[in-house]
Amino acid sequence: MIRKEDVYKIGKIGKPHGVKGELSFMFSDDVFDRVDAEYLVLDIDGILVPFFITDYRFRSDETALLSLEGIDSQEKARQLTNTDVYFPRSLSDTDEGDLSWAEIAGFSLFNKSEYHPVPEKVGIIAIVDDTTENILFELEDGRLIPAAEELIVEVDAKDRKIIMNIPEGLLEI
Repeated sequence: MIRKEDVYKIGKIGKPHGVKGELSFMFSDDVFDRVDAEYLVLDIDGILVPFFITDYRFRSDETALLSLEGIDSQEKARQLTNTDVYFPRSLSDTDEGDLSWAEIAGFSLFNKSEYHPVPEKVGIIAIVDDTTENILFELEDGRLIPAAEELIVEVDAKDRKIIMNIPEGLLEI
């Protein structure tokens, strides 16, 4: 069984393309191409299911046309529309200094400052919003924390945690 903490979201399936089951795939991380992945993980009704890639080709820097094993008709492809796509953390090609924003979702966030010399857990990063110039960590409780590099003290990919020096008062907003 694939666990949510063992994968990270890299995109979403769009509409079918053609009648032979090809899918439009909007991605935020092209790790599947960099590591020549054999499969992607799709969230099917809350269950993470691996689907083997039979072919793909890029349409743009953020979209690919994707063929998956067993998806060979427009009807089957249509059933996957708007499905979230995940990638196994174990197959990722990045190291601690080169994590993608998508990989950080699910990390625990800690605050360490002059007022809090021992790191205190703030929450778990649910989403990294990088759609604007100012990147934000959205925590599971809905709080937003700026993901500015100057605030990040340490990133521990192995233990899936980030320690930040969060300005006093920001957590109360």
